[in-house]
Amino acid sequence: MTVVPPAPGEPRRPDGPRNPGDAWVVAPSGEKYWGRFGAAGLLAFDAERGILLQHRVSWSHFGGTWGLPGGAMHEGESAIVGAVREAQEEAGVPDGSVRPRFTSVLDLDVWSYTTVIADVVRPFEPVISDPESVALEWVPVDEVDSRPLHPGFGSAWPALRALLEVRPSLVVDAANVVGSVPDGWWKDRAAAATRLAARLDGVAVSASDLGVGGTTWFPQIALVVEGQAREIATPSSDADAEAPELLPAGGVSIVRADAAGDDAIVAEVERRARAGQHVIVVTSDRELQRRVEAAGAAQIHSAGWLLDVIPQ
Repeated sequence: MTVVPPAPGEPRRPDGPRNPGDAWVVAPSGEKYWGRFGAAGLLAFDAERGILLQHRVSWSHFGGTWGLPGGAMHEGESAIVGAVREAQEEAGVPDGSVRPRFTSVLDLDVWSYTTVIADVVRPFEPVISDPESVALEWVPVDEVDSRPLHPGFGSAWPALRALLEVRPSLVVDAANVVGSVPDGWWKDRAAAATRLAARLDGVAVSASDLGVGGTTWFPQIALVVEGQAREIATPSSDADAEAPELLPAGGVSIVRADAAGDDAIVAEVERRARAGQHVIVVTSDRELQRRVEAAGAAQIHSAGWLLDVIPQ
């Protein structure tokens, strides 16, 4: 591959110095891709209004088509940070208005593009804030196909649309996970559960581990606690205790078992399965594994699997 800077005078974000990532990557076969360090775009999904689409200005790559706000990533920048930054620069997406649900990566070896699918948690109106947009609109999901789409987005859209219906959630047997590591948890069960909740908040899980499409997910998490662990400190992301299944993607809700923890776990699985969620249960308890499978769990993982996934 070769890296080619934009042509002199090319009308791409004229204000301020260019970032080193603002360059074309040219594959040996001649195809040209924007972004020396790859590119990323934000698919903001509002359940009421649909998808935020950008009508690209005529002089841009595939100008005149509709696609996602996005662009070249900076060196060392994560895809999520890059996608949100680009969406803020191009569409005025406010801080804290979206929460990533999953990513989908197109990897061409010489270049990659990451679509960050995020749920709108604070509704906003987009604002054209740079020269690359003719229009910005919330387009209902069923109407996206009626627009002349950017070829890359158009080819990815059918799979992305199907995944918008997927809602993975982890139901975690806190006692089993905490008890699998002899770190003195028995001295203060509530504190041990609190540490586990903090490690779970915003955890990223590979799509293959969840048995779904896409690349990386940030699933909803229900941490079921019992006994003394019921005194766990409530994380900042915890939802209304009356409806923990409504927590936006990426957060941790605490389910305090009134009696046996296993019964509460089974009830939580049944509730989430009825709501159409793709439920993954984390426990190494063989009998409980049998019960949650009958209750509608799509997958079951051991405590060891979870401890390998979450950060230390």
